[in-house]
Amino acid sequence: MDKDQIQRFLSAEHFAVAGASADRSKYGNQVLRALANHGKQVVGLHPVVTEIDGIAVYRSLADTPHPIESLSIVTPPSVTDKIVAQAIELGVRSIWMQPGAESAAAIQAAQEHGIDVIAGGPCILVALRIPV
Repeated sequence: MDKDQIQRFLSAEHFAVAGASADRSKYGNQVLRALANHGKQVVGLHPVVTEIDGIAVYRSLADTPHPIESLSIVTPPSVTDKIVAQAIELGVRSIWMQPGAESAAAIQAAQEHGIDVIAGGPCILVALRIPV
């Protein structure tokens, strides 16, 4: 785990969590709430849900009201590939792929487009010890 990468990820003004979930037992919910509880301006990404615990949720990165700088991904790898393609198009600067969400193709594509990628390491909840 690279502390500089984590610092760059956390220095963003606007965050999104792909794979946000209304189920509090799911990591997509816990990561979303942890970032919000840590004072971050965060939105969720989900194809159907529009709000989770008072946090706005959008269908895609393109639908968010502000450009997203840091993106946490908590989705199956096949979905991760699609989200990373959107992130590349929209200029996301930093991506944290949570364990289980990693895709070698998505990591390579993001890095080839200059996106800082955190993958193959601990979940943001573990790395930062953020209470949820």
